[in-house]
Amino acid sequence: MTQDLSSPMPAADAPAGENFDWRLVRSFLAVLDAGSLMGAARRLRAQQPTLSRHVAELEAQLGVPLFERTGRGVTPTAAALAIAEAARRMEAGAGELMRALVAARDAERGTVRLTASRVAATWLLPPVLARLQEAEPGIEVELVASDQVSNLLRREADIALRMVRPEQGSLVARRIAEVPLTAAAHERYLARAGTPMRAEELAAHRLIGYDRDDTIVQGFAAMGVPMTRGHFQLRTDDQVAYGQLVAAGAGIGFVARYQLRQWPGVVALLPQLGIPPMPCWLAVHREVHGNRLVRRVFDFLAEEVPRALAAGEG
Repeated sequence: MTQDLSSPMPAADAPAGENFDWRLVRSFLAVLDAGSLMGAARRLRAQQPTLSRHVAELEAQLGVPLFERTGRGVTPTAAALAIAEAARRMEAGAGELMRALVAARDAERGTVRLTASRVAATWLLPPVLARLQEAEPGIEVELVASDQVSNLLRREADIALRMVRPEQGSLVARRIAEVPLTAAAHERYLARAGTPMRAEELAAHRLIGYDRDDTIVQGFAAMGVPMTRGHFQLRTDDQVAYGQLVAAGAGIGFVARYQLRQWPGVVALLPQLGIPPMPCWLAVHREVHGNRLVRRVFDFLAEEVPRALAAGEG
């Protein structure tokens, strides 16, 4: 005498496909192929009572018994054999769907290489990249801190953040913000030397300037304030070292305003100088501009870098 594995059947007029649980098909096929609940449980590394419950639920969904118990296992009913081929197509479709989902997930994962000046990489980008990791956990970022502007042309990076406009025709560039500049000094220095109130008073202070780079001297000349290299008692062309000299109270320097938030005790001076801001550009090589991951990082930076600069105004 045989005994079916089914639960009580639903009413005869219940729609067979309504609320169908597609997950039960996998258990059904495992029992069908193994010929027993125990064999199916081993194959799926599942509990035998779980598979028995799945089969019973599927039978309730379909309204027909699918297996009959025998002494050595289970025997499929005519209804089980009738739906077997469709169930296998469903299983194949589920596998195809899973592969598509994995491919879609992998499309959201990858590495983007970003280059920026040492100053931006040190003081501007870290909080921005922290937010990027929260928003895009599948994207790995390699940050190249370099003041060389040729990284993109040599394909050493995917995206460049620069304070000068890239002129090469092979690059796609977008101006995303302006970087406010300010004279600044630590309160310790000002307590010793006094706080200058006019541009003309700067000559009486210990100034921090560049060594071979004449950008600051030219900037003062453009504002009608004559300055020479000799007016700067401390000189370095290393931008990070320059900022650290200001932060250490070595004298008055000229830095991006966003840097001040990293240096407790350093304050902005002489707002009337009206130092022209630096343009901030994002650039990418044309060949990778259409890359999905590169584009997502590019767009994220274009939105978040201006916010980071604005936060540095406070």
